[in-house]
Amino acid sequence: MGTPADVLPLSALYMKIYFGGIIFMMIYNFCASILRATGDTKSPLIFLTIAGVINVILNMIFVIFFDLNVAGVALATTISQGVSATLVVLALVKRSDACQLHFSQLKFYKDEFLQILKIGLPAGIQGSLFSISNVIIQSSINSFGSVVMSGNAAALNIEGFIYIVLNAFHQTTLNFTGQNVGANNYRRAKKVFVICLLCVFVIGITLSLTMYLLGPELLSIYITDSPEAIECGLVRMSCLFIPYFLLGLMDVSGGGLRGMGVSVAPMIISVIGVCGFRIGWIYTIFQLPQFHTPEWLYHSYTISWGITFVAQTIAYFIIYNKKKKQIK
Repeated sequence: MGTPADVLPLSALYMKIYFGGIIFMMIYNFCASILRATGDTKSPLIFLTIAGVINVILNMIFVIFFDLNVAGVALATTISQGVSATLVVLALVKRSDACQLHFSQLKFYKDEFLQILKIGLPAGIQGSLFSISNVIIQSSINSFGSVVMSGNAAALNIEGFIYIVLNAFHQTTLNFTGQNVGANNYRRAKKVFVICLLCVFVIGITLSLTMYLLGPELLSIYITDSPEAIECGLVRMSCLFIPYFLLGLMDVSGGGLRGMGVSVAPMIISVIGVCGFRIGWIYTIFQLPQFHTPEWLYHSYTISWGITFVAQTIAYFIIYNKKKKQIK
């Protein structure tokens, strides 16, 4: 990825520790999805909040008192994820409905397993390809040096707070669409889709604009010793934060498709519209001297979100009308 030599050892150390605890994230995500599908969205939020508080406390203990640096940050994240995974599993064990977890009955159930693979595998492939395109983009960012890397990373952390809010509507679309499609109530499924699109548009613009206006203050929390890095972070924020609602629209349209049991179509559209477009952008437009800047690299995100959203929305209504006619 062209990571500068001065940050490569710390980056590698963080990645090793973080990936060592990735199973906890998998367990939490799977079990939290089960709880949300039953209508319980509060418990996963509470568990994640507890884990977040533990993460902050352990960060201070490991870094300030034990001087563990990056290793301490990675350990704090891994331990907090272990806590959230444990809490969500216990919540399933204590349930008394069809979603109660019985350890004695843990095994592979063929039909359910194949259905999970049918919907989940394309989504997993899509996520992997997303990661590949992000690696290529990060490599391009790394080529501008440590200062740009630092500013980009800080802005990305702030961006993560917006993404979590918008992603909640993706999860909402997925769950409520699936429930209404299962009940053959396609009218309500479309209503869910439209409402969630409106929510990510309004909330996305409001939240992004607020954080953009507070950009210098927020970036200074992460960057304490480099005004140049703060300026680089502001460049990313100016390019991505205002149109960030497009990412929410894209995720909601993909969630609507998967809620109707369609997973291959959003995978293909996303791979072409996001991964293919960004990689093509990097090896064509970005290579031109006048466009070889971080700003033009960030513009590839915005354009790819818009293209993918439009394509997925068209696919959504085509499949929606087709399924509605089949029901009639």
